[in-house]
Amino acid sequence: MADHCSPTFEHLATELGFSCQETGGLIEVRNPLSLENWTLPVLEFTIVLGSVLALALAIVRLRRNGDPTNLVLWFGATAYLFVIEPPLYFPAAFGIEDHVDTMFAHNVFTVDFLWGRLPLYIIAIYPLMATLAFEIVRMLGVFRQHSVLVGAVCVGFVHHAFYEIFDHLGPQLRWWEWSTANPINQPMFDSVPLPSVVVFAALWPMSLALCVQFFVGRYVDHGHRFFGLQLVWRTIAIGILASLGTFILPIPATVLGMGSTTIRGVLYAAELVVVTLVAIPILARQWLRLRREPSDVPPYTNHFVRYYSVVYLCVMALLWVTAFPDFFGAVGGFTGGGDPVGNLWYTLACFAVAILCVISTFAVPQKAAEESTIPSAREPAGSDTA
Repeated sequence: MADHCSPTFEHLATELGFSCQETGGLIEVRNPLSLENWTLPVLEFTIVLGSVLALALAIVRLRRNGDPTNLVLWFGATAYLFVIEPPLYFPAAFGIEDHVDTMFAHNVFTVDFLWGRLPLYIIAIYPLMATLAFEIVRMLGVFRQHSVLVGAVCVGFVHHAFYEIFDHLGPQLRWWEWSTANPINQPMFDSVPLPSVVVFAALWPMSLALCVQFFVGRYVDHGHRFFGLQLVWRTIAIGILASLGTFILPIPATVLGMGSTTIRGVLYAAELVVVTLVAIPILARQWLRLRREPSDVPPYTNHFVRYYSVVYLCVMALLWVTAFPDFFGAVGGFTGGGDPVGNLWYTLACFAVAILCVISTFAVPQKAAEESTIPSAREPAGSDTA
């Protein structure tokens, strides 16, 4: 696959410590103890395990409760991945090399696909993070009380908090490296491109949640059941339309900011501010409503998401703490080893939001949820007791 080793990717790969020319085939498996550093297999195990469990419990929920929402969300996020990522890895193969140069390179992990471009954990992180964010919002009853769009905005906000904890740590620990010379990655927010902070952390999960809830979730909430081909075509449509949403939602920044990095940065930040200003009061009011106003409808709960969110946050906190010595020793935004550091204050704010979201799911009264039954035409989907 040497003919796809663009100069930019070759440079990024060399910086990460491997050669584009030597990465092997469609799939390659390595010894996890021989990776760049110990944090890579820890990250990989945490994400892949969580994603597999999310898939298994989504299948259980479909079989036990007749609710396919989690399964469609999982496969919809995966479909989105395979629509978006390959052109970014091989722009020449897709005929877009004159418009899109290599934006980043992942480091090599235990399991890699596509000649070192796509680690297994990246495939896993899309559905896992989408599940955590979507289900937290669902547990707080946002989709029951508000429109599909408002619920999707809240999902984007929660996903952003969880994702940026990871996003601001990756470059320092050599999980990946950004091409800072690529105009598409400008402006940079310390070690992370601002477009990534907004588009991939908030807008794509918002687009995905909008499609999942519109095509499946809102019907399930009213007792409708889907089978076979109904779920297949909806899942494919969700992956494609969510991809389109990723291009449509940032249009103000990508079009109006075309001639100025500063204007583009301001517009990206403005979109994130709008998402934040909508989501925070909605999420807070929903939590208070569930605490104060008894309901005849059993609250929805997902025990896996509640507990695995804690696991994810604990692992990320551990990785951040171990990165502190090099972080605080950084000069001019780079560690002694030449790795860029993220924004600690922004990460702490994201930790605070994510922790509050998780706590809110534990603080919702659970007695009624434990008595919930399989959805019927009269009753929305209830508890996931798996």
